[in-house]
Amino acid sequence: MHDVVIVGAGPVGLSLACELGLAGCSVLVLEREPEPGSPWKAAPLGMRGLSAASVEAFYRRGLLDPLLTASGAQNGFFATRPEADEPSRPRFGGHFAGIMLDGAEIDVAAFPYWLPSPAFRSVMTHLDAIETVLAEQAAKVGVEIRRGVTVTDVTQGDETVAAHAGPDTYEARWLVGCDGGRSAVRRLAGFEFVGTEPQFTGYSMHATISGIDQLRPGFNLTPAGMYIRMPRQGHIGIMDFDGGAFDRSRPPARDHLQAVLRRVSGTEVTLDEVHIASSFTDRAMQTTTYRRGRVLLAGDSAHIHSPLGGQGLNTGLGDAVNLGWKLAATVRGHAPEGLLDTYTDERHPIGAAVLDWSRAQVAVMKPGPHAQAVQAVVRDLIGTRDGATYVFERVSGSWIRYDVGDGHPLVGRAAPEFRLDDGTRLADLMEDGRGVVLDFSTDRRLNASAMRWEGRIRYAAGTATQDLGLGAVLVRPDGVVAWAGEGRPDPEGFERAAGRWFGSPAI
Repeated sequence: MHDVVIVGAGPVGLSLACELGLAGCSVLVLEREPEPGSPWKAAPLGMRGLSAASVEAFYRRGLLDPLLTASGAQNGFFATRPEADEPSRPRFGGHFAGIMLDGAEIDVAAFPYWLPSPAFRSVMTHLDAIETVLAEQAAKVGVEIRRGVTVTDVTQGDETVAAHAGPDTYEARWLVGCDGGRSAVRRLAGFEFVGTEPQFTGYSMHATISGIDQLRPGFNLTPAGMYIRMPRQGHIGIMDFDGGAFDRSRPPARDHLQAVLRRVSGTEVTLDEVHIASSFTDRAMQTTTYRRGRVLLAGDSAHIHSPLGGQGLNTGLGDAVNLGWKLAATVRGHAPEGLLDTYTDERHPIGAAVLDWSRAQVAVMKPGPHAQAVQAVVRDLIGTRDGATYVFERVSGSWIRYDVGDGHPLVGRAAPEFRLDDGTRLADLMEDGRGVVLDFSTDRRLNASAMRWEGRIRYAAGTATQDLGLGAVLVRPDGVVAWAGEGRPDPEGFERAAGRWFGSPAI
């Protein structure tokens, strides 16, 4: 029997498996597809943008450089790798409903807790690269992956849960569904899935197109919807506001795609050959909880929405890193009471906000004079410094702050990349998946207290290049600040925070 069985070997399932394996848990991943590769995962169709929060998650585990190598990327949206004394300014800020942000308009001063870091604020990659890097890391930490396994039933008792696949049964202490928007685990375990029905059918295709120069590059809002011409020749996206009426049980035919593209784009382009195509909608649904007994959900299994803004993958990776250390602590028996419940408490509101962000974009894109009037207003607002900064904050994930209690404004946010004067960075201390306390005080006030959690929290002391006025900071394994002490840090405050997140002292 394993500690945890994960259903789904996509980026979310593999990321969770790596976190659990790093913490010493016995993990089995079950994947329906017999092979890892797919045209939908390779470039160009598998291209995805990783937000700052996702990039930081790879960086903290020492996986960013392997990811950049696997992606063929020498940098993200930066001219050079950010090593200067000031935080780098994004060259690309993203978009809202196809309305592009100007990176030059983003007010970096609005993010007072950014510190210089070797990590990028954003990276373009593809799913193949992500899954390759994570699968290699999973193997290093002892995770087993079995492919070609289709889960047909889920049963759970008081102490165990089982995934059934035909005649085979896979028993574990915990089961996590990371098996996508049509999650079998979600359905079989009886999760309630609620939300809103679609406004459009979207199409993604790679095709040979006559007259392709009639299609403007990038995102294009039109009176009939939106189309996207990607940099890679023949990679086209279309949003057709048909109320989600297209029958998605079958692949879209060439004639249908051509008719939709012509109508939405207002051109007479011809699809000579469609090499590969799929459809999607903006149906926005979320489970009412992320846990039922010994079954948990993460990623698209827990929430689905349109791909506008590239939020889906990043939200799923955020689920995985939030859940991983909490489930590992539960498995190993030192989790404080209620720790696993904070997974739903912290991540469900994030998922709900992402769904609303997606719905807002759909409302702005919808054809008709009312939405077009709103588009003009939104375009003007995004063109301002405050508007561009606000949208970038949402797209990058910089807005996320968990409600972990009162205290310093940094508490609940992603930790800045503190660097000690000896060159040690926070990320250097986090590769093994433990929490970290950085003690900037000259008298090492937290040394004795931190040693009580030895094995769960790593203690590091020294003067920081930029300490943001803090005397010490406690960082959870997922990179979130759990406590921050100003001036001469208070050991009692640290111990209360450590006990809340890491359980009773180890010694």
